[in-house]
Amino acid sequence: MTEALDPRALIDAFFILILTAFVGYEVVSKVPTMLHTPLMSGANAIHGVIVVGGLLIAATADTPLTTALAFIGVLLGTINVVGGFVVTDRMLGMFRRRPDDTGGDKK
Repeated sequence: MTEALDPRALIDAFFILILTAFVGYEVVSKVPTMLHTPLMSGANAIHGVIVVGGLLIAATADTPLTTALAFIGVLLGTINVVGGFVVTDRMLGMFRRRPDDTGGDKK
C-alpha cells in the first residue's frame, strides 16, 4: 500500500487523469451530432463495467475509507448508467411513429 502514497506515483496518476480529460474532450467534441446517441449508449456500457469494478473493490475492501470510496463510485456510476439510458430512450422515442399516424396526409 506504500506505492499509493509515493509522491511520484501520485504525480504520474494526476498527469494521466489530466491527459485523459483533454483527449476525451477532443474526441467527443469532434463527434457529429447524429452520433451522440450511439456514443452515449456506448458510454453507458463502459460505466456498467465501472460499476462492476467498484463492486469488486468494495467486496475486497479492508478499510472503511476504501469501502466508502467504492460505494461512492458504484453509486455515481449507477446514476450515470440509469440517467444515460433514460436520456437515450427518450431521444430514440422521438423517432418512433405515433400510433395514430397512418402515414397519409390529414386534411
